[in-house]
Amino acid sequence: MASCPTERQPLLPREVPKRGRTISEVRPCITQPSAVDRDEPSRRERTFSASDIEVELEGWEGNCLCHPQALLHRVLALVLVCLLGFGSYFCFDNPGALQSELKEAMNITTAQFANLYSWYSWPNVVLPIIGGFLMDRVFGIRLGTMLFAFIIILGQIVFSLGGFLDRLWVMEVGRFIFGIGGESLAVAQNTYAVSWFKGKELNMVFGFQLSIARVGSTVNFLVMGPLYSWIKNQTLGAGDALLPPLQPIMRNNLSWDIQDDLLEEPETSHQAHTVIGWTLLIAGLSCVMSFVCSLALAWMDKRRGTILNIMGDSNDPEEVVKITDVKDFPLSFWFLCLACLAYYGAIFPFVSLAKDFFKKEFGMDGDSANFITGLIYLVSAPASPLLGLLMDKTGRNVTWVFVAVLASIGCHCLLAFTRLNPYIAVSCMGVAYSLLASALWPIAALIIPEYQLGTAYGLMQAIQNLGTALIIMAAGTIADESYFWLEMFYIGWLILSLVSTVCLWICDLAGSGYLNMSIKNRQIFDDERQAALDAERARRVDGYRLLRPRTDASIRNRYLSKVGANLPGHLGHGGLIVPAHLRT
Repeated sequence: MASCPTERQPLLPREVPKRGRTISEVRPCITQPSAVDRDEPSRRERTFSASDIEVELEGWEGNCLCHPQALLHRVLALVLVCLLGFGSYFCFDNPGALQSELKEAMNITTAQFANLYSWYSWPNVVLPIIGGFLMDRVFGIRLGTMLFAFIIILGQIVFSLGGFLDRLWVMEVGRFIFGIGGESLAVAQNTYAVSWFKGKELNMVFGFQLSIARVGSTVNFLVMGPLYSWIKNQTLGAGDALLPPLQPIMRNNLSWDIQDDLLEEPETSHQAHTVIGWTLLIAGLSCVMSFVCSLALAWMDKRRGTILNIMGDSNDPEEVVKITDVKDFPLSFWFLCLACLAYYGAIFPFVSLAKDFFKKEFGMDGDSANFITGLIYLVSAPASPLLGLLMDKTGRNVTWVFVAVLASIGCHCLLAFTRLNPYIAVSCMGVAYSLLASALWPIAALIIPEYQLGTAYGLMQAIQNLGTALIIMAAGTIADESYFWLEMFYIGWLILSLVSTVCLWICDLAGSGYLNMSIKNRQIFDDERQAALDAERARRVDGYRLLRPRTDASIRNRYLSKVGANLPGHLGHGGLIVPAHLRT
């Protein structure tokens, strides 16, 4: 039996694989395995991209947990990639879980409270467009991920500092800083996912990412209320324990007015906002966990790149993205952006302001209101991968978007016009939210060429964040007046999303109908289109050959044959060619 080489037969001709490239982008031809390779038993099931060269490592580096191409090692990377965004999603909805406590402790209105979410969205009106460029060209994926993970820690610290100082503007600055890192960290998370997982498994990875993100939001709504109550009890208990020994000293040395001010209930004087600060600071530990995950991922990715000799993407002169490409995007893409803006403008503000809505309209206590608010994300966590699989099997994305928006309108109507158990409406809303996310975002990839997808998705996120920032400011003002009209406000945006979806459907029907095809019909359409492109390419090649300039020898031989010259036999003319009018 042949000795085991240090490196196996390459799956592709030896060429340095590049990050983010698929097998078709490297080289189309695949070498046939040799007889030795066919006889040699497989040592490890291949679980990596076919564009990577399979490498054998000796010692501990080659075991199933440490080899960068081994299944367990890649599962570990998947866990770290998913946890990378956990802290960001956990802390994003911290204000929503503490809505009543924040408004009472900081003495602010609902409109002022809603600005905490608006300040998160403002930097992301621009950052999604340039975030990918910064990640690819300036910082790199490893440094960029660590930088953005550190920024969300800094933002959460400043946010909690505003609670300690009882200054709303400091909290708004903290949310602004947190927003700078939050969305960019999501871009880094997706970049790592594409780097480590390619092909069909990428859909599963994105499903897991979305599920963990929803779990983070749900845990926030379940934990932050009890955490605030526990810290408040501990703080008040310490204050009550210190007051009795100090009372004789205070009576002998302080005036009655000052004594009354100091002996009043601590929770109503100065400790409520301090409790808010401690609660937010402890919540920031989840961001520290995300930062640790970024360090571990950076080390694993660097080690993997060194072992597999993976380079970064080189610039492809044939696929140069320019900002002016935006003006050439089809009308269907802009209807897609409007549908996205209107739908998420009705969902995210609803979740942010839902706690007080359920307390006032349905008589729930704080813990119950937090639970039902987080139920949207809790239902979405397991539903997202399953509905993503449904999209992969059925297609018809526009139809599913229409169904999801229509179902969301029905859920808000139940909350606005009936006193039916709100758990029914919220659970259905969670399923509809997952269905829309699984069906809407892939549509952009069906409209826009692949090399422009980064620009397209960045533009969609920028438009969505701009809409969310403006809508939540208006929603906070309306909530101070009436929650019924706030529901009408949400329903209006959902109707706009429904109309935009219908317009998108009409644009699709006016063309090829590709966006709403089934997976089978879409595959047939792609095959026919590819065959037409191949035929056109062959026709152009034939035309090029016909128009190709002749050589000097070819022109000379053609002239001699016309005048009747006797050409040598090796040129294909054995005898004298006599014109017809000279023949006897």
